[in-house]
Amino acid sequence: MPRAGLNRDRVAEEAAAMADEVGLNTLTLAALAERLGIRQPSLYKHIDSMAGLHRDIAVHAKRDLGEVLARASVGRSGADAISAMSHAYRDWALKHPARYEAANLMPAPGDVEDEAVSIAAIQVIADVLTAYHLEGDDAVDAIRAFRSTLHGFVAYETAGAFRWSADVDRSFDRLVHGFIVALDQWAEIPTPRPATR
Repeated sequence: MPRAGLNRDRVAEEAAAMADEVGLNTLTLAALAERLGIRQPSLYKHIDSMAGLHRDIAVHAKRDLGEVLARASVGRSGADAISAMSHAYRDWALKHPARYEAANLMPAPGDVEDEAVSIAAIQVIADVLTAYHLEGDDAVDAIRAFRSTLHGFVAYETAGAFRWSADVDRSFDRLVHGFIVALDQWAEIPTPRPATR
């Protein structure tokens, strides 16, 4: 019989917290079961596999990140919202490295729940960018650039790649400011012509 109060969501939450401590790919079912105070076979009442557990961690992480971005941007607009959202994104990613890694896992085809939380997090960014009156492909380009800019910085930072003496916070502030400046001119940026072969 499952331990009282233990369910799939609780297992995923505990797994996410443990993964942040030991690493997503270092997390084991045996260690998770011990943390939960149950025998390992009992875990299979709440998960179907390690891959399934990673999927559940990803869903929780994407939902959490979307909520963090929404809270950071509420009541703000334009550059203020972009800056607040950027700093909230980085802070969350640095505090939750395994969850952040999981948040970047693509949903499996047909996984409606995972697709929904993935879209919801991106929608927060899209809503903030409406202040710049971008439409169609211009809006898509800006969303992709924003996500890529933040992910690239965070990925290098968490990998320990920023070893020069310049302050990392200062570099991040300038990166965000540069993106905001670019957004002001986004619609005027020339679209490259397709390469001819």
